[in-house]
Amino acid sequence: MPKLSVMIPVYNVEAYLRKCLDSVIYPELGDYEIVIVNDGSTDSSYDICREYAARYPQLIRLISTENGGLGKARDVGIDAAQGEYIIFVDSDDYLSANALPEMMDALGQDFEMCIFDIRSVNEDGKLLKYIPGCQRDGEFTLESYPELLFDMPSAWNKIYRRSLFTENSIYYPSRVWFEDMYVTPHLYAKAGKLLAIHKPWYNYLQRAGSITNSKNTQRNLEITPAVDAMLNAYRTEGLFDKYRTQLEYSAFYNQVLTSTTRVNLADWRSDVQDALYEDYLNKFPDYLKNPYVQGMSKKYKLIHFLIRHKLRLCLHTVMNLNNKIKGK
Repeated sequence: MPKLSVMIPVYNVEAYLRKCLDSVIYPELGDYEIVIVNDGSTDSSYDICREYAARYPQLIRLISTENGGLGKARDVGIDAAQGEYIIFVDSDDYLSANALPEMMDALGQDFEMCIFDIRSVNEDGKLLKYIPGCQRDGEFTLESYPELLFDMPSAWNKIYRRSLFTENSIYYPSRVWFEDMYVTPHLYAKAGKLLAIHKPWYNYLQRAGSITNSKNTQRNLEITPAVDAMLNAYRTEGLFDKYRTQLEYSAFYNQVLTSTTRVNLADWRSDVQDALYEDYLNKFPDYLKNPYVQGMSKKYKLIHFLIRHKLRLCLHTVMNLNNKIKGK
């Protein structure tokens, strides 16, 4: 049985797929497999997958399904994987040079989840932002570092022991935005030993059509059930009270600061902004007492002030100015 399964959901990414697949091909390495789940692609992506599977039959297993969305494709991969550990690679992203052999070396350490760093890049491969996966280094637990709940919940900058999913029946929802928030915080609650390695193994492509750049403001409301799922998972585990302060701020950061500003940048007149804030306020009416909210940076305090007082055009102006300064 392979030690590691690399899972790649594929849907209509013909322009990016070869770069993704090339980044995980190491025929000499051994002890790992690549599971490609073709999620009903209608472009040439399936043909590219077949080409690579024929070229590397000892490495690649290709599964085809009817289109069910990213979450469903990941779930198919989880159930099909044979490795003790799994990683996810979105098919428009790619791993850094020599990342996979380094990941295989890291498997010699005992952990249930390993978190690594991210390079946010444009289509030319230019670095836009370096994102630490975790603010800790080395071994830790959620109990020792509950602020882990503030770090990116992304599925693809982590190595998981596959049994975390299968033995706890934790799977991704289908056809929703923010599917990672349904799953990653729940996995934190189930995992014992965690490991942080500060190596930029993953390249996250920023391209038109992604959630980050989408103009579909209405779909940002899907953050609210995602946050609810996170909170309910901790209630189910009997851990809500223990981590309430961190959960409250995580929900605030993701639902209020991040999603509301995303909507504002796309359409500053949109009422979705108020709906997001009001829903959060219903969840946590006393959030202003939260020590993490009180200790926010001046930037976040300004954004919060503008959101709270419905100064939409001011927020729009501030965020656009901030992006211009950053060169976005």
